[in-house]
Amino acid sequence: MTTPFSITTINVNGIRAAVKQRSDDNPGMLPWLEDAAPDVVLMQEVRAGDAIARKALQPALDAGWHFVHTESSVKGRAGVGILSRRAPSQVRVGFGSDEFDTAGRYIEADFDFGGETVTAASLYLPTGAAPTEQEKDIEKYEEKRRFLEAFRPYLDKLLGTGGLAVVAGDWNIAPDERDIKNWKGNLKNAGFLPHERAWVAGLLEAGWADVAREHHGDVAGPYAWWSWRGKAFDNDAGWRIDYHLATPALAARAQRTWVDRAGAYNLRWSDHAPVTAVFG
Repeated sequence: MTTPFSITTINVNGIRAAVKQRSDDNPGMLPWLEDAAPDVVLMQEVRAGDAIARKALQPALDAGWHFVHTESSVKGRAGVGILSRRAPSQVRVGFGSDEFDTAGRYIEADFDFGGETVTAASLYLPTGAAPTEQEKDIEKYEEKRRFLEAFRPYLDKLLGTGGLAVVAGDWNIAPDERDIKNWKGNLKNAGFLPHERAWVAGLLEAGWADVAREHHGDVAGPYAWWSWRGKAFDNDAGWRIDYHLATPALAARAQRTWVDRAGAYNLRWSDHAPVTAVFG
């Protein structure tokens, strides 16, 4: 690869809401897409059927962008997509799970960059819940546990190919204390439970590289998700749950990465911020 290329991950929190012009100062996602001009955009929580998602993205498609997408079997939930400046050579949905392949949580595509094949995958891992006496919490806790158990062998297989691959998205797990502002207050909350962090640690021990952490070093954040409540965004009391995990071959080519944090609360078009990594 002689020409650098960029891969952005962003949980759009509903594609129709993301592209909506909210004010004169906040025109939504589409102007950001034009200005930022990443090569590949991995989207999560599209939360729309394919026809509706394409309608929302029509200005980008008219401008030459390509879009592949898998929606959830549960209407209005999840959904992941890949928006790219060049057409993918191959697209694969799911990771071989009877339970999760129709849940709109994983899609991957192959792209040709400089004569080499790069696999870019968009992941929306279940939010989960801390186990309580509430049946709903138990169900969400168990769903996430099953997803982690089913997904790990696929990641091991992808890593084992030795190829150029990146899995990015909303992992819904902050890897360690540096990745959440109020980590002490969230030790018993979903996204920071011991078994969740251990699962991510296992991926890193196996050889997956956390591109942003390796780039930014031993610092707090940078965060990419903030609660809508209170002054979380203004105080930068966020979580780093949106990140790129790359195979060693691709991670070695990482040049830089950053969070495209909005300049003010009212300029956001999602409760997540885009996270971009450049490879070359």
